[in-house]
Amino acid sequence: MIEFCASNMHHGTDRIMNIFEENDDYEVTEYGCLGNCGECYANPFALVDGAIISAETTDELHQNILKAIDQQLADKEALDKLLDDM
Repeated sequence: MIEFCASNMHHGTDRIMNIFEENDDYEVTEYGCLGNCGECYANPFALVDGAIISAETTDELHQNILKAIDQQLADKEALDKLLDDM
């Protein structure tokens, strides 16, 4: 799940949110406030499965979100393999 803050859209995160919304592989939600006001004011950010992902630019945020998703998938696959091996 990728969560975006409507208050953070002044950084241009709406463009990134729209990119993810166009892909059915991602669950995207927009909230009026995510309660991370300090981060929201300073940088473009989103939550990926509850973890704050931020960057200095929206393009960097897009890449960081993709990396976070890839890492979560790799972690899940490793855990599944570990459980299968038990």
